[in-house]
Amino acid sequence: QVQLVESGGGLVQAGGSLRLSCAASGRTFSNTLGWFRQASGKEREFVATITWNGGSTYYADSVKGRFVISRDNGKNAVYLQMNSLKPEDTAVYYCAARRIMAGSVYADEYDYWGQGTQVTVSS
Repeated sequence: QVQLVESGGGLVQAGGSLRLSCAASGRTFSNTLGWFRQASGKEREFVATITWNGGSTYYADSVKGRFVISRDNGKNAVYLQMNSLKPEDTAVYYCAARRIMAGSVYADEYDYWGQGTQVTVSS
């Protein structure tokens, strides 16, 4: 089992930055980790993913060049640095873990989820 707890969300003005953290516990050493988001009234969408050793990352086109995913296996944590935030980035952000050591952009291919953290970007 893997437990995930997100933190770091909040209210920020457009153009600002936030850093989300996800603390993982349980058998996480070989998990692929990812971030997804869900805006009000919309489906959950992929944001970024990182393999277990941090050697491979992948981003949604909408955040490429603005967001950076990273992980610290020693701390069992994954991070999402979000820069140049836009109002359309407003959503609940979820951390997710996948047992398979390969990235995926599909939410239903992740096995564990955190409770989410709200990010609100004002214009």
